Amino acid sequence: MNERRKFILNTIIKEHIRTGAPVGSGVLVDKYKLDISPATVRNEMANLEEEGYIRQPHTSAGRIPTEKAYNFYIEDLASKKLKLREEEKLKKLFKNKDDDGFKQVAKAMAQISGMAIFWSFQEHDLRYTGISNLFHQPEFSQVDLIYNISEVIDEMEEAIGQVIATLDTGEKIMIGSDNPFSKDCGTILVKYKKGNNVGMFGILGPMRMDYEKNLELIRYVIKCITHNNL
Repeated sequence: MNERRKFILNTIIKEHIRTGAPVGSGVLVDKYKLDISPATVRNEMANLEEEGYIRQPHTSAGRIPTEKAYNFYIEDLASKKLKLREEEKLKKLFKNKDDDGFKQVAKAMAQISGMAIFWSFQEHDLRYTGISNLFHQPEFSQVDLIYNISEVIDEMEEAIGQVIATLDTGEKIMIGSDNPFSKDCGTILVKYKKGNNVGMFGILGPMRMDYEKNLELIRYVIKCITHNNL
């Protein structure tokens, strides 16, 4: 993929992550002040569609990224720094080292990310919060997807057990068909060891989540866990 096409694809992805709406060539040229003509953008978008990176949903004139596009995007993903007030809030909550303290951390993560948060200190100690955030995402307003998300919640404990047992320690991004929770979702998680205990927590959302910000959120929380010896 040449640099111009890569830039256009990344711009489509970022705009779709931000708005949830299909992205048209006119939006790219006008909003992002691209130094290329709308005709050139349309041609490049046609190439991207032919290569399977974007698709046209229903009768919309715009395009949305595919699973292939998101996997391409995260190959060169750079984390986006959290806001200072978000860092300070998390740091303050980590001062409370008991179980309730981590519950508050998880709730704060759900609020910052706008997604669902799950965590497990052992395979059979699963908790989650922020599930209602998923139902506020435009992707899950369709009846069949709402049903799918309900299934995800019901089967989350089994999926978490499988992930803890099979994944290496460290951070992992799983999208679509690679996602053990749902092909309609994206997940950023981290598995870590503290002594003899294995812990894991992560962010679950639509495929159109803000990977840059949520990756930094995951990294900041694991840094706090390590620093606070939790």
